[in-house]
Amino acid sequence: MIRTFFLYSCISVLGLAGIARSQTQSPTPAKPENSSEKSARSQDKQDDKKKDNKKKNDRIFKVIPNYRTVEDENREPTSLTAAEKFKLGFLDSFDPYAYPAAGIFAGISMAKNQTKSFGQGAAGFGKYFGTAFADQTIGNMMSESVFPVILHQDPRYFPMSKAGGGFWRRVRYSASREWITRNDSGKNQFNYSEIFGNAAATAISNTYYPSENRTFSDNAYKYSQQIALDAFFNVLKEFWPDMRHKLFGK
Repeated sequence: MIRTFFLYSCISVLGLAGIARSQTQSPTPAKPENSSEKSARSQDKQDDKKKDNKKKNDRIFKVIPNYRTVEDENREPTSLTAAEKFKLGFLDSFDPYAYPAAGIFAGISMAKNQTKSFGQGAAGFGKYFGTAFADQTIGNMMSESVFPVILHQDPRYFPMSKAGGGFWRRVRYSASREWITRNDSGKNQFNYSEIFGNAAATAISNTYYPSENRTFSDNAYKYSQQIALDAFFNVLKEFWPDMRHKLFGK
């Protein structure tokens, strides 16, 4: 039996020191806002709130979260901060959809009796559910937050859209985003975050799976399954605006 190595990632947080400066003159009082400035600021906040709500409520087939898709680059930030990247990972990991999704994968694994030591019944299902939820959560955080922050890559999905080409060209483009992504400067580069992030998640999974599932073949299966699922969801994200318009007129 071949055992995979464990990968432990640690993130250090550097504090920034503030520099105090003495002032010899009394501070100039702030200029009071006039009514038009207050109105403009209030409108900007309302627009930001509407955009966030639209993003939160835009679900593929009204179920699957679609937080990471950028449909209009003119209305989205050109790059994300570290906090925003971690927010995306948390939103994907703890969205209400994540729990039934983990339940589906747990049921499939239990039906296949993939981990015999887990057993069957409610107790067995609980163990399958726990590992399935851990798999998808760690995978999301590694590929959408940790590695994008470390490597300065953008974890969002940028569709090609109808203007970019026909059906099969868009399918190829969306699937290829597993290997190609943008960095924080907007330039295309190899998607290290997706490839290495899921590899790290697979390695970490060996710390909570029993020995019977720590084989090379089991790890290769989990890794390839995650890559294939992510590529499939990229295709859904690519065509969802078209389907949404067709189905709901939006």
